[in-house]
Parts: sequence; structure tokens; C-alpha cells
Amino acid sequence: MQMNEKKFSDIKNYVLASMILVPVIPFILILSIGFYHFKTSIETSTVATMKRIVEDHRQLIEAFLDERRADLEFVCDTYTFEGLTTPATLRTVFGHLQKESKAFVDIGVFNRGGIHLAYQGPYRLEGKLYKDADWFQKVLTHGYYISDVFLGYRNVPHFVIAIARRDAAREWVIRATIDSQTFCTLVGSVRIGSTGEAYIINSEGVLQTQRRSGGGLMDKPEEEIDFSTAQNQTDSFLKKNRDGSQYLYTTAKLKDRQWLLIVRQEQNDAFVALRSTIFMTAVIWVAGGLIIIVIAFYLTHRIVWRLEKIDREKEQLNQQLIGASRLAELGEMAAGFAHEINNPLQIIKNEQSLIEMTFTELKERGELKDSEAAAEIQDAMSQIQIQIGRCAKITQAILKFGRQGEPVMQDIALNAFIQEVAGMVEKKASVSGIVVDKHLAETEAFVHGDPAQLQQVLINLFNNAIDAVVEKHGNIGGKIFIETRPDLNGTVSIRIQDNGNGIRPENMKKIFSPFFTTKPVGQGTGLGLAVCYGIINNMNGTMAVDSTCGSGTTFTIRLPVK
Repeated sequence: MQMNEKKFSDIKNYVLASMILVPVIPFILILSIGFYHFKTSIETSTVATMKRIVEDHRQLIEAFLDERRADLEFVCDTYTFEGLTTPATLRTVFGHLQKESKAFVDIGVFNRGGIHLAYQGPYRLEGKLYKDADWFQKVLTHGYYISDVFLGYRNVPHFVIAIARRDAAREWVIRATIDSQTFCTLVGSVRIGSTGEAYIINSEGVLQTQRRSGGGLMDKPEEEIDFSTAQNQTDSFLKKNRDGSQYLYTTAKLKDRQWLLIVRQEQNDAFVALRSTIFMTAVIWVAGGLIIIVIAFYLTHRIVWRLEKIDREKEQLNQQLIGASRLAELGEMAAGFAHEINNPLQIIKNEQSLIEMTFTELKERGELKDSEAAAEIQDAMSQIQIQIGRCAKITQAILKFGRQGEPVMQDIALNAFIQEVAGMVEKKASVSGIVVDKHLAETEAFVHGDPAQLQQVLINLFNNAIDAVVEKHGNIGGKIFIETRPDLNGTVSIRIQDNGNGIRPENMKKIFSPFFTTKPVGQGTGLGLAVCYGIINNMNGTMAVDSTCGSGTTFTIRLPVK
């Protein structure tokens, strides 16, 4: 006993160590590789998202500026210089422009010399000279120009869109001022996390729109973005500010590459999913380690418990073999008892026949008159004859079931044989409230085999079905269905179906194994189905089972037709 305990203790320690250590290495490798790829994926995805947002926003801002330019070009194409320099006409034009977009603050018309000939807006700018203004020189050169934000005569930060027109008579310019607040709202409409912001700088690094984190129009931010090295396409990079904060920047050039759209977000805010990943990775490390340890302890306990159970089952196997031997002896004794009972039954039958003959002769000679007592004696003798017949059938069945020796192979009429065997168990089934329903093939089929062995198979299946039905339904609601039918491949099927508890899936592959039983200790040897399987196999047949846990079990035997 102590040696067994030491053996199982050593096994337990070895299995436990193996089950903890073996998963650790692949677990660490998989988690580390997964974290690296996930981290890279999150960083790539975040940068790609920022680039997509900046590209979409760049297109939105470009579309806004192009629409304002298109509005002015439409005015130039619709009205003449003389018409636009007329105050009433210019007022009407300005009204239409503001209906198109509230971004227009004012509009003015200039001659080639830069004199503000006509103006419509909130400031007094008519007659002002713009000949030397930077925006005026560039619009004459390029025909179209969007200025940087500047103060000008109004001493208020603003930017303008100007278009130059030339006809046979003259060259002139139309200019519109864009509302800086509307434009700042459009640019700053990007919302990324809690720290994300968007703004525009010019080639000198001066703000062309306000910034959420601080900085008004025409201010220069503390961080220095090298405009000259910024790519024409969308670009992303990390950069530290003077206060040490790390930001993710994404830039794109605007206005014929004269402005730089910047979208930035604090690194911790931008990669918040990465922080979550780090936290989750740590949780997985801890949880995974605990799970491995718990599972290792559980499985080790289960394995050692199974080994101990196998040891115990070995001991029980010896006892079951002894029990099986006793059952065989008991069967032999039962056959002997049946044989001994047959002798007095024959004597009783003979005596009953003699009494009946004497009774009949007495009645014929008139020595025994018809009376109520005589009728009762006649009924009693008939009942004795019936009961002698029943006892004879029972003893014959016991003798056939318990017969020892070599199998006696012969042709068996299957339907009649099943009727006979079913009759042996129907009484037991009816006592338990079980309905036995038989559907036998119309044409009698003959099979070749040992009747005693086939009887043993059927009785075993019937008894198992009764036990399963009683276990589930008690004495009410039990059903057993018996069917025979010919198959197309020269075989006949015997199907025995019950509505009991069924067989658990984990036991389905083991039910034909020797000494496997689900019955309590002392109520089953586990030999019945294994022996039945062997008998059917020796008859060149097959035996299969189909079961649904909780619904019932069906055993199907297929035998070759003689």
C-alpha cells in the first residue's frame, strides 16, 4: 500500500511539473510574437487612419477654396467690368455670393493700376491703392491667387481670393475676402481623441488658422515644422515639443503647395489602443499563467485519479470474473432444476389426464350427475391443464437458455422465434407498465444459427431495454418497439427500440467492451453485450447501436437470410 502511494506521488509530481513547464515556453513565444505583431498593426492602423483623415480634410478644404474661386469666376463670366463697377450691380452680386456661401465678407473691383474702383462690404476701402500689395502683384502675374493671412488696410487678419481678367479694352481684378472664422471652423472641425487638432501654416511657419491648443491667426507656433522638407503627399512622423510632449503629426500641402495642413495628436492619445493592448497582454500573462497552473493541477489530479481507478478496476475485474463464473454455474443449476421440475410436471399431467378420463366415464355411465359442483371440478381440471402447459413452456425455455455444449446450428424461422422469445419477457414488461409493440415482417425469413445463442442475445437486449425504461419512466409510460424487416442486400434486420434514458455519448464506443457496465456494483457484470456482439458476429451478422441521451436507444441486428 505504501509502495503504491509513493508510486502515485512520484507520478503526480512528474505529470504536474510537465504540464506546467511544457506549455510555458510556447505560451511565452506565442504571446510575445502576437504582441509584437499586434503592436505593429495598431501603430500602422493608427498612422493610416490619421493619413486618411488628413487626406479627406485636405480635399474638403481644397473643395471649399475651389468653390469660392468658381463663384468669382462665374461673376466675371456673367458681368462686364462696367457692370461690376456699378454699385447697385456689385451689391446684387455680393448678395448672391453670400447666399451661396456665408464665407464671403466683402467684394471689390480694381483696375490695372491697383485702384479700388468699386467695393461692397463692411469697410471703407473704395479708392484705396493696392498697386504695391503682394497679393495684387501675384494675381496679375498668375491670373488667380489665394493670399496668406495678412492685416492690410483694415488691420484685421484675413485672406483674399483674387482673379484677374483681361479684355480688349483693359485689365482688371476682382477680389473677395473670406471670413477667417468660417475658414478656421472648417479647418478645425477635425476631432481625433481628446488632444487631436488641425491647423494650417504657410511657408514661413505662420498660423493661417487658429489652433485649439493655443495660437491665433498670424502667430508662430512653438514647435518648428520644416515646411521645405514636408512632402507634397500625406506624411506622418513623431515629434517632441519643447515641453517634452510627444506628438504624432500628419501633414499635407494645400493651395498649390503654399500652405501646410497639420493634424496632430498626443502620442498617448493617438496610441491609446496600444496602451490597452499592453494592459491586456499583462492580464493575459497573469491569467494565462494561472489557468495553466489550475489546469495542470486539475488534469494531474484527474490522471492520477484515473490511474488509481484503473488499479481498483483491476481488482474488481478479478471479482467480476469470479462472479461471471458463478453466474455460469447458476445457469447450469437452473437448467438442472428445470429438468428436475419437468419430471413431476409429467406425473401431474398424467394424473390430470387420468382424472379427466375417469370423470368423463362417470358422467357417461350416469354415475355422476350434472351439477354446479361437477362444473366447478371440470373448470378446475381445465385450469390445471393450462397451468401445466405454462410451467412446461417455462422449463423448456430455461433448458434451452441454459443448455451447455457446442452450438447446434439450424435454420430458424425468425418471426416465430421472436414471438416465442418476446413471450418470455412480456409478462415482466407488463408488470412494469411497459407496452411491447411488435411489427414483424409479413414474409417469414429464415436465418441460420444456434437458437439458444440467438435467444440469449434477444433476451439480453429485451432485459436491458426494460431496465432502461423503468429507470426513466417507472411503471407508467414505458414502450419497447420490436421490428423485423428484410433488407435489399440479402439480410434481415431486427430492431429493438426503447424510450429509456439512452446512452451517454462518452459510453457509446465502450458498450460492447467486456466488463463495461453502467449499472451499480453488483447489478451487472458488463459481459452481456460483449457476448451478444460475439454471437451475432459468429452468425456472420452485424450489431449496431444508435442512442440519444434522454430519448432512448435502438439496437439493430442484421443477419444473412438463409
